[in-house]
Amino acid sequence: MSSDVVTRLTSLRQYQGDGQRAPHKPLLVLLALGQLKATGSSILQWSEVEDRLGSLLAEFGPPKNTAGNSPAYPFTRLRTDNVWILSRDVPNDNVGPLRAAPIDGRFAADVEAGLRDNPDAVNTIARLLVESQFPSTLAADVLIATGFDPDTVFGAPTFGTDRTARRRDPSWRHAIVAAWDRSCAFCGFDGSLGGAPVGIEAAHIRWFNIGGPDDPDNGLALCSLHHKLFDRGALGLSDPETVIVSTTFAAVSETGKRVYELHERRLTPRPGTTLPADVHVEWHTREVFKGNSLSA
Repeated sequence: MSSDVVTRLTSLRQYQGDGQRAPHKPLLVLLALGQLKATGSSILQWSEVEDRLGSLLAEFGPPKNTAGNSPAYPFTRLRTDNVWILSRDVPNDNVGPLRAAPIDGRFAADVEAGLRDNPDAVNTIARLLVESQFPSTLAADVLIATGFDPDTVFGAPTFGTDRTARRRDPSWRHAIVAAWDRSCAFCGFDGSLGGAPVGIEAAHIRWFNIGGPDDPDNGLALCSLHHKLFDRGALGLSDPETVIVSTTFAAVSETGKRVYELHERRLTPRPGTTLPADVHVEWHTREVFKGNSLSA
């Protein structure tokens, strides 16, 4: 029963085309799993979902301002995956009927029973969902926001589950960091400890779990801070050589305001380093970068 539930909750129907991100249903499932862990029941009232899931989609979802980004979309359409039920029938996607009278959603009875019979499956499902939808820079933040302890979730087993056949190139991260002289492509930070770079990471421009390749033109060496801001959509690229800062980013302290100084900064890689490909920059702008750039 538990393996069946894991498969059903991690094999959701999601739009897949042109690298478009669609974390809407997984985020709702994570909210319901967190609710089950906290209360023993997956029941979520629409009034709560509209606020909480809306905030999660604004923070971690794609930057599109469309009806598909409404919490009503996953709240009603998760029913088609046969894992979710609503307390009364409503049409798909329409917020009005959801607000007209109290309504709640919850896992189908057999799904909830399977999760109660094997509580460990909850953490396994949460791990599989975040690892399939988000880069490592965001996964822990998503888990905390949906009521999970990241250390517990990342310790959950995934053996016996149908994980993606794609495998990362183990040499890619080292090659990217080396190509950018072991320094942040955005700010130039090049700290080391015992001769080894510290706080310098290889960042995918188009995320690996959304089809991004382990190629030289899909990577940048970034410090930990700017890697996270890049994956959160606060930083982006207007072209393969120019950094931009989103108008959604705000800072009060002088330290925080230094991020503004990155706006329109040109990348200066060493000769021979491959610059990001236009196609990957365009994907990041469309699927990750939030709002408009400061110059807009």
